[in-house]
Amino acid sequence: MHFAPEGLATRLRFALLGRPLIWSRLKWAQRFPESLTPAQRLNIQRTLSRRILAHLKVKLELHGLENIGPTAAVKGPYLIASLHEGIADVPCLLQLPLMMRFVARREIFTWPEIGPVLSKLGHVSINPEHPLGGFRDLLRGAEEILGGGESLVTFPQGTIAGIQSDFQRGVFEVAKRLGVPILPVALTGAHRIWEHPFAPTLRSGVRVGLRVLPPISAEEVRSAHPETLRVRTRRAVKAAAMSAEMPPARFFDPERDGYWDGYKLDIDPDFPGVAHQMSDHRAAFLKGTA
Repeated sequence: MHFAPEGLATRLRFALLGRPLIWSRLKWAQRFPESLTPAQRLNIQRTLSRRILAHLKVKLELHGLENIGPTAAVKGPYLIASLHEGIADVPCLLQLPLMMRFVARREIFTWPEIGPVLSKLGHVSINPEHPLGGFRDLLRGAEEILGGGESLVTFPQGTIAGIQSDFQRGVFEVAKRLGVPILPVALTGAHRIWEHPFAPTLRSGVRVGLRVLPPISAEEVRSAHPETLRVRTRRAVKAAAMSAEMPPARFFDPERDGYWDGYKLDIDPDFPGVAHQMSDHRAAFLKGTA
């Protein structure tokens, strides 16, 4: 992984403290046995994530914790449906008072140091470009993890392109089949911490907003159509993300960011300008004229 810290002070601090911290903590996490309890897994993940956030001086603002607290109307474990802006989302989400595991692209499990830790901690590997296989892996992982009392964090957009990315249906099909509550989460600002894969820029002191919305109960999930759940969750999360109290979300610009040909990237129809731009490009691409 390539990091390009922004500013002389950040470069020096990262070279002397940050890089050694990241790699030493990843190696530390690899030393634990695979047979971890949920509480042990949470402690390892939270210790690692808090040290990284502290080094980067992330200004994390948490909202809506009453929706998952002791007096919450809908109890977990939850199938968490979060917006996705980058790898820095993970340490931010780990500050929620929940035992959780994550769903991640299969390619990330091949990354040096990070991949072995993800495997050791029992996170779920899927390939979004193979919908049937990806859905089966997600369903099996969700059944095991939620059945064991942990929440499972999913990123229904399946990409970090920007807020205009549509939500895929698989997460909501899984919730319906298992009859589990959905926890919508809006997260913005994290894309500025590390701009990978668009740039290697690494920043310190970034403001990140994380808002937990009211869960959709298991009863509501069982009675609703997955498509209804998908659109309802997508609109609620994105409305919260674009509210004035949240840091600016990442917006996708195909001319700047590329069209992600070969990747599963659908544009939310509530953003018709980008949706039409992508549709026209994909049609031309399939004809070999893009």
